[in-house]
Amino acid sequence: MLLAHCILSDPTPPPTSPRAHRTSPRAMARAWRRVLARWQLPLILFAAAMLLSACKRDPPPLKQPPPEVTVAQARRASVPVTVELPGRTNAYRVAQVRARVDGIVLKREFKQGADVRAGQRLYQIDPAPYRAALANARAGLGRAQASVAAVNAQAGRYRKLVGSQAVSRQEYDNAVSSLDQALADVEAGKAQVQTASINLGYTDVTAPIAGRTGIALVTEGAYVQSGAATLMTTIQQIDPIYVDLSQSSVQGLRLRRDIADGQVRRAGGREARVTVFLEDGSQYPVPGTVQFSDITVDPNTGSVTVRAIVPNPKHLLLPGMFVRGRIEQGIDEDVLLVPQAGVTHNPQGQAVALLVGPGNRVVQRTIQAVRTFGADWVVTGGLKEGEKIIVAGLQKARPGTPVRVTAQVGAAHDLAQSEAGVPAPAPGR
Repeated sequence: MLLAHCILSDPTPPPTSPRAHRTSPRAMARAWRRVLARWQLPLILFAAAMLLSACKRDPPPLKQPPPEVTVAQARRASVPVTVELPGRTNAYRVAQVRARVDGIVLKREFKQGADVRAGQRLYQIDPAPYRAALANARAGLGRAQASVAAVNAQAGRYRKLVGSQAVSRQEYDNAVSSLDQALADVEAGKAQVQTASINLGYTDVTAPIAGRTGIALVTEGAYVQSGAATLMTTIQQIDPIYVDLSQSSVQGLRLRRDIADGQVRRAGGREARVTVFLEDGSQYPVPGTVQFSDITVDPNTGSVTVRAIVPNPKHLLLPGMFVRGRIEQGIDEDVLLVPQAGVTHNPQGQAVALLVGPGNRVVQRTIQAVRTFGADWVVTGGLKEGEKIIVAGLQKARPGTPVRVTAQVGAAHDLAQSEAGVPAPAPGR
């Protein structure tokens, strides 16, 4: 409109005077061409401006469908109460093999680090002096026994003569006393023979228990002493093996209080089961059982020792290894299970879950997730049984916005199948 007004208001319109009517058509054409040439550029700019204004118009907004989510219902279950504790392994039996007689070591008859059986000879100490001592003791026993025979015959004769007063009472008493002394000498001789025999047996140093030997601490030709109790080697039995775990007194107090309040029930009359995890984080394949829990709290660490016994047939566990043990201490019968995929933590460290509330709108809820059980969180507060927690599609779900539930899983196993592309049961089935 502005451009048309400018054209109409042009001070040099085509001539309309009477003389112009007398001009030829060719002159009129030249006049109109001059007018058009003058307004050609403004017309082009006007057309371009109209096209640009048409392009800038926004299309009508499209209504986006609500995001699709997968939910899981909070379900009530009974779960074991477990605690994971650090600890170290200790041999089931430890025997220090020491010299019990003096002498020179003649032979070593075991391989270091090998398994030995109980009674197997490990060392031989020179037995010659002890064989001579045994022979000497036996000779002394023979002399004592021969003396008994002579003194016994004399005492028998004096017993008959004392009645007829052929010998004095004093002589008879002396003969009886000599007999008692001879009998005592026989017993002493027997003891000396037994001692000499034992010492001779100690020259064969045998394994007191079955197990695995350590380093040989003496070699052939070494002199060992019974008075110094020379240590020769060590044998350890490691099948089964002890696992000594350290539990804080606070943890034990909390468990006993929960059992007393009825929140936790002991797992029947069976012994508590222990699952062992090795230093590299892998799980030891054979479970063990708790033997006892110490009643004394270490004043330096504030912890008590919980001893477990674990089968070790392949000798995978060695004494002194650092391990972790998971102990099943009881059963918690009033908890809710929620898949771990549906629980996050806010900057304050609180567990948070997104729920599908009334009208299929997202509701954010702070919950009390105390520990994990398998692939689920154990929830003790903040949720009710049957409430729907969003476990897939969390990136698109925002508190207060509507969502569309496309699938419902009942457990962490179903959630894994859903994420793998296996169809989950439809809601309500």
